[in-house]
Amino acid sequence: MAVASLNGLTISYDDTGSGEPVVLVMGMGATGRVWHLHQVPALVDAGYRAITFDNRGITPSPPGFTIDDLVADTAALIEHLDVGPCRLVGTSMGAQVVTELALVRPDLVSQAVMMATRGRPDVMRAAMGAAERELRDSSVVLPPRYEAVNRALRNLSPRTLNDDEAVRQWLDLFELSPILWTPGLRGQLDLDITGNRLDAYRDIRTPCLVIGFADDVRLPAHLGREVADAIPTAEFVVLEGCGHYGYLERPDAVNAAILTFFAAGHP
Repeated sequence: MAVASLNGLTISYDDTGSGEPVVLVMGMGATGRVWHLHQVPALVDAGYRAITFDNRGITPSPPGFTIDDLVADTAALIEHLDVGPCRLVGTSMGAQVVTELALVRPDLVSQAVMMATRGRPDVMRAAMGAAERELRDSSVVLPPRYEAVNRALRNLSPRTLNDDEAVRQWLDLFELSPILWTPGLRGQLDLDITGNRLDAYRDIRTPCLVIGFADDVRLPAHLGREVADAIPTAEFVVLEGCGHYGYLERPDAVNAAILTFFAAGHP
């Protein structure tokens, strides 16, 4: 893993493969290394250069950062590596970063893929975010098994939850590798979208693919469809049998959608 000094931070990144670059932006609470389970090997096998990194909050960061800061960090890394304009892939919070980057720095983005995304707040997601912040700011310590079960219910599809062997493996993983709520990670919880960005997204001209996951309860597919409908150059696809972690549950389907979109070129 390499490091770069960008925007007053030391950002860790991985640069794998050769060919045309793809920068992958992870969602809340996870390191960039998660992409290396499935997406990086597929991209490298297809002849791409895959660049992953840790967002603010994973990288030690001053408190009070915003989505705009994460957008600026991503732009700074692209410029530091001199790979722009390039393709970008983001999921959840990372998808919001990619969308905002395509809006404010179109010179850095040639194609963009946004998975499990949205362009506006809604009542249920606002309540979920507020409840999570209240929990993490309290003195309550939940048992690891409860945290694991709750994480599975919020992020996996019924297809996985009803498969005894598959869900047993996920629960073991979640219980043995709990999310460690550092101050930086708690700061990511404050990045909940607060305003309607759909009108702004109508100005995006970068070719985009929006992927919704059919069983996603954290960011339902209909919210992603709204983003695709707002962006004049966007395509939209829904993948069945996927919860919020669709890129981990059905990586072959996700990778195929990404690679097909990239191969089309969309000049």
